[in-house]
Amino acid sequence: MAAETFFARWSRRKTEAAAELAPADAEQPPAIEPEPLPAPTLEQLSALGHHDDLTPFVARGVDESVRRAAMKKLFTDPHFNVMDGLDIYIGDYSKPDPIPAAMLAALTHAKDLLNPLFRYVEEEQEKKEEAQAPSQEDDERPNQSM
Repeated sequence: MAAETFFARWSRRKTEAAAELAPADAEQPPAIEPEPLPAPTLEQLSALGHHDDLTPFVARGVDESVRRAAMKKLFTDPHFNVMDGLDIYIGDYSKPDPIPAAMLAALTHAKDLLNPLFRYVEEEQEKKEEAQAPSQEDDERPNQSM
């Protein structure tokens, strides 16, 4: 006879011990199954408060409309409908938050970094002003046609 492996011996002893502890099937009384409870309704749900148990209303086999209504009722409880503050979408980003004037004045050294086109726009404006300046000087000269 071949030597029995550790796991084979362990499995055999486990099944023998379970057979000794379990009473025979003939000695067990027949299991009594409880009658299934009627399915919960929306009227029963509306009568419940926030601290009542909603487990029967979200169990399997319950009508989908009752289950959804139970979840809505659950999340109207102030304990569950508070935002956690870590949600990045909690803020209203449609309202602009302008930079204060004092901070803008302190950022003048970084104009080129923050707005690379600033220098180009500034140069174009200076060119326009120079182009307009000589025509204004010509208008201011007195007539020397005499």
